Amino acid sequence: MEKEKKRVAIISVFAAIFLTGFKLVIGVLTGSLGILSEALHSGLDLVAAVITYFSVSISDKPADKQHNYGHGKIENFSAFIETILLLITCVWIIYEASSRLIFGNTHIEVSIWSYVVVISSIIIDISRSRALSRVAKKYNSQALEADALHFSTDIWSSAVVLLGLICANFGFFFADSIAALIVALIIIFISYKLGKKSIDVLLDKAPQEYVDLVKNILAEFLEVKHFHGLKIRTAGADTFIKVNVHLDPALNLSNVHEICDQIEKEIESRIKRSRVYIHAEPQEMKHIENEKKDDL
Repeated sequence: MEKEKKRVAIISVFAAIFLTGFKLVIGVLTGSLGILSEALHSGLDLVAAVITYFSVSISDKPADKQHNYGHGKIENFSAFIETILLLITCVWIIYEASSRLIFGNTHIEVSIWSYVVVISSIIIDISRSRALSRVAKKYNSQALEADALHFSTDIWSSAVVLLGLICANFGFFFADSIAALIVALIIIFISYKLGKKSIDVLLDKAPQEYVDLVKNILAEFLEVKHFHGLKIRTAGADTFIKVNVHLDPALNLSNVHEICDQIEKEIESRIKRSRVYIHAEPQEMKHIENEKKDDL
């Protein structure tokens, strides 16, 4: 698992190095703000790809005495850092594009290489975004998912820059700056989604889809008279679940243990890399009265 995650991450690093250098050279030669903004975007992609590579190398280390819940949150922190980098990109793009439009400095030199670099970028970004997304889904990796989202935005932003170049080729040079502004808006939108998701995990927000799934699973067990105190948190690819269940007080300890084991196995079979902790209580009035104190 770790080898496949690291392999797609390192390929992403090399792809970002190539695209950053290619875009920077062509952007400087043509003076295209659209291409230069893409070069900066790819430069930050490179930084993000390096961070992702190191985060996936660390995240799958097992839990230890200092890190009882493992190292998975390094992936969520990595995704948050990528969000910050994307927003920094937007600030520069918006400032430079606005300045060019205000002062009328919009002339650029469009050459065949302008089209080559943008089309090459689109092709490379499509292939690596798909590869990252596939592995991210396979291993529930938020760092790789962030990288996939990162590079999928490059596809759309490169398409916008390509449109700006086509317009500039017919004398509408201002279209390049407008294309750069559209790129910035695309990045801001994706950054918001990515940042919100990573912050939710870092703050231990319970994922609603898992809450609903666990409730449905518990409802399938007729032995469970009631349950409360359900708490779910994620860390990287791992999910930690705690719940109190009420069982028939006439059951012996062996029966209670067997039922809890069955519930744990069922939840773990439906939620990848989950760790389930169940506290069993007898279905008695004093436990029902105390349950409100445990629920948030």
